Amino acid sequence: MSPLAAAPRCQRTLSAQQMALLLLLTLAAALLLGRFDTDLASTLTALSKLPAVLWALLSSSPLPADLSASEQVILLVRLPRLLMALMIGAGLAMAGTVYQGVFRNPLVSPDILGVSAGCMFGAALGLLLPGSSWLLVQGLAFSFGLLAAFAAISMARQVGNNSLLIMIMTGIIVGSLFGAALMVIKTLADPYGELPAITFWLMGSLSASSWDNVGKLLPALLLGYGCAHLLRYRLNILCQGDKQCQALGVDPRRLRLLLTIVSSLVVAACVSVAGQIGWLGLVVPHMIRSIIGADHIKLLPLATLAGAVFMLLADTLARSSFSLELPVGIITSVVGAPLFALLLYRSRFRGGAHG
Repeated sequence: MSPLAAAPRCQRTLSAQQMALLLLLTLAAALLLGRFDTDLASTLTALSKLPAVLWALLSSSPLPADLSASEQVILLVRLPRLLMALMIGAGLAMAGTVYQGVFRNPLVSPDILGVSAGCMFGAALGLLLPGSSWLLVQGLAFSFGLLAAFAAISMARQVGNNSLLIMIMTGIIVGSLFGAALMVIKTLADPYGELPAITFWLMGSLSASSWDNVGKLLPALLLGYGCAHLLRYRLNILCQGDKQCQALGVDPRRLRLLLTIVSSLVVAACVSVAGQIGWLGLVVPHMIRSIIGADHIKLLPLATLAGAVFMLLADTLARSSFSLELPVGIITSVVGAPLFALLLYRSRFRGGAHG
């Protein structure tokens, strides 16, 4: 039996409604906190002007003349950043949940196919090229992330072995190659201009968030989650093994390939706009699975919502708790690593029930 098939012995109840309520409360609290603190009344007043601001941005017309400084901070800086954090956290957690189901291993993370390494290489290359622009950086990061995924999948298929370990090994190979290429770019970069920009990107940050970024990231996330949500029933079957899939009329290789491509697309989109956000795609699905079990019908939406909450909390901590803003990737690593160690420690007493 797959290690994902067994449910935790001390399984508790957690509904999507409860997690959605927690997400809304977290978003509301994060909207009030920051270097420029705002009260509830001014925040509600600013949100009432959101439709007018969005219309002005979409139509390239001037912003409403009655926007105060605090309302501009809320609507043009803080709210799009929080929405970016929400979407990236949800996307990475969703991708991590799918990866762990596809590979039937609760310790698999979204960068198993080298997607994150490919995105990092593409972003660094975009920052290094003459005439660098945000669009070029994002386009190259997204393209090389997908290239890494397809390279790992193609290598695994060329080997001709159906073992899931082969695909994991090809992901490690691709990730190592892109990591080495990234080191070359950092060596060639200008140490006073390009190298600091590349290094800051690698840390993972939401400081460049904007409504434009929100609009570009949203379609990839909706497409990725929509496909995964529709296939979550089949993902349960895939976790039972290839023979069980074939007995139920499901092609495991085709399903595994489709889910891997969809998840890699989401990871590439997230990393291309925010850099490397470590541990989220590994810790959040593992944590939710330890609470409700491995039924992806419930696990996928709950882990997606939990990832959004986790990322909102990490970003709020990064931008409001220190004298200078820390890259959110540092916060997710500092929090995620000990939390994952705790989850592993607790799993000792469950006989490996959830991995």
